[in-house]
Amino acid sequence: MEYNITGRTRLGCLLGTPVSHSISPMMYNETFRLLGLDLVYLCFDTKEADLGTLVQSLKEMNVFGFNLTMPDKERILPFLDDLTPAARMIGAVNTVKNENGRLIGHNTDGVGYIRSLQDFNRPVQGIEMTLLGAGGAASSIAIQAALDGVSVLHIVNRKGRSWENALRLANTINNQTACKADVLSYDEEDRLQECLANSSLLTNATSVGMAPDTEQTPIQNPSWLHSDLFVSDIIYNPRQTRLLKDASQRGCPTGNGMYMLLYQGEAAFHFWTGLDMPVEEIRKKYFS
Repeated sequence: MEYNITGRTRLGCLLGTPVSHSISPMMYNETFRLLGLDLVYLCFDTKEADLGTLVQSLKEMNVFGFNLTMPDKERILPFLDDLTPAARMIGAVNTVKNENGRLIGHNTDGVGYIRSLQDFNRPVQGIEMTLLGAGGAASSIAIQAALDGVSVLHIVNRKGRSWENALRLANTINNQTACKADVLSYDEEDRLQECLANSSLLTNATSVGMAPDTEQTPIQNPSWLHSDLFVSDIIYNPRQTRLLKDASQRGCPTGNGMYMLLYQGEAAFHFWTGLDMPVEEIRKKYFS
């Protein structure tokens, strides 16, 4: 189907930094072309201090919506008019819809991540899981995993400004789901090693290892990884982080963030338009 920009074309975009590596514009613009929608999607590298001004400008430009990547998933909250129940529970937003001038925040990261595990035949019901990070994406994954039946969740975070986020996240999960969540620091090496030994799923939901700092890894001792542990990373640039390389050398099955990106994008597209994304066509073109 022919795809042309017209005088009525509406804009959507990705905000955050860095964003130049993102394949979201290709994914969404190809979807618009396939479905004959008069929409276009771009990326804008956003400075933290400019976020509020930019969001107000996008609202005045009548964009159909936008996505947020690190580090803006929590910083966006004061600039929104409302949140979906999922976003309110998570406390972070990766997708915003413009509903007649009202900006509604949603979060599709957790849904996208759990859906991506199905492609690796990795059900989460009843498992023990170790999650690295407590930011926006990590919170979404943690809550969705708990809702979908993970029995024990270990949240690993550095003792810094996000430590309180980790404690609140565990408290929310323990109070509102059947999952048992706890929090530990990377400094608690014996406890971290024990958590990994008992887990069947390890998820890196931090930016550690993302380009350009590809030699970084959140797990300093690869000997803690065992062959029954599925090691996943929400990073997709590079597609094989140092964590995944170390895991592969230890005999662990691994998965990167590409399919999470696909499925959270599918959920975001449906939130914006009410339509279904042609997932198989998009997968074949950009995710093979």
